[in-house]
Amino acid sequence: MDGDKPADIAVVGAGIVGICAAACLAEAGHAVTVIDRTGICEETSSGNAAAFAFSDVLPLAQKGMIRNLPRWLLDPLGPLAIPPSYLPRLLPWLYRFWRAGHGGYEGALAAQASLMRLAEAEWTALMERSGTRSMLREDGSLELYESEAEFNASLPGWAARERHRIGFRHVAGVELAELQPGLSPRFTKGTFVPGWKTVSDPKDLAKAIWKYAEGKGATFIKGKVVEATSSGDGSSIRLEDGRALNPAILIVAAGAWSHLWTRRFGDAIPLETERGYNTTLPVDAFDVRRQLIFSGHGFVVTPLETGLRVGGAVELAGLDRPPNFARSKAMLEKARLFLPGLETQGGREWMGFRPSLPDSLPVIGRARSAAKVYYAFGHGHLGLTQAAATGRLIRDLVSGEAPAIDLSPFRPTRF
Repeated sequence: MDGDKPADIAVVGAGIVGICAAACLAEAGHAVTVIDRTGICEETSSGNAAAFAFSDVLPLAQKGMIRNLPRWLLDPLGPLAIPPSYLPRLLPWLYRFWRAGHGGYEGALAAQASLMRLAEAEWTALMERSGTRSMLREDGSLELYESEAEFNASLPGWAARERHRIGFRHVAGVELAELQPGLSPRFTKGTFVPGWKTVSDPKDLAKAIWKYAEGKGATFIKGKVVEATSSGDGSSIRLEDGRALNPAILIVAAGAWSHLWTRRFGDAIPLETERGYNTTLPVDAFDVRRQLIFSGHGFVVTPLETGLRVGGAVELAGLDRPPNFARSKAMLEKARLFLPGLETQGGREWMGFRPSLPDSLPVIGRARSAAKVYYAFGHGHLGLTQAAATGRLIRDLVSGEAPAIDLSPFRPTRF
């Protein structure tokens, strides 16, 4: 930033990443306006699994996805689905995903681990500053395995986490039963991660962070952005209702829609959409002690203050297809088998769009051909986890400070 006067900044997107960016920028004295078509945290960020998954450092392509891909694609309601009609459009992304799974593993792992360490530190500090610390739950997570073979297949991933000083312990027998009473005996082993955290409800947390940002001077405009351009003097934004803004700096944090804007600034970024599904059951549906991760089936069960959330899976199907809630019903039926006695009535179904890049790393950085446009998107299923770190890094970039971590692995031009 030139001079001492704070920049006038517009953030497109009021999901958790955009909100955290606004909070960090407002704290630094910048005049920030957030624009969103629906409201504060009303779309994808509202229905996630509520995890601060700081130990989830493995690139998605490394988590057995390539090995399991053929088997999963034969099951339209399994952990990963691709509608046949969408497959031709998806092939370039899948090729990049395959390449990411066969090269650059250690670099991507190190980059993700670096971002996660920053994320944990930044969330701790932001929750203290915003008075939201009471929303944090530090119960750890329990990943579950149905066979010795499934457990053994997970060991290389745990070894990789251990190299990055992530704590965990493998459990079985009595200890497994104590960590989650009432679990089906089909699960013979588990891995407990004490440093895994969750929040009481992700939507409530986001709205509380926004209230804090408002207290620092951030403002919100409800409207759909239909045009955005940039010049040497700043940016120009036009809304669907005809309103116009001319901020000095523009932040694109529009989640799964972000690549539609980056093209206008010279960046063709291969962003796809991991459509995720869940069902939130009443609070008393089952006594779940901590987040349970059924990795072989691609979903988790999370106890929230507002209900018991059963969800996950990946459907690569773009932004336009209607939801297929048979997927959420399939996960709920599996959860009933895995947690005998789970009450599955009275749930609320939901579908959201996770912005996913083939190397599992977000885009954080400056646009190729627009010096005053910055990107903050592509976090996949880790948007909540990495939002505070991304907000800090965007503040660093806008303010002309050295970024807190090396941003080269996240640069928009890497594709």
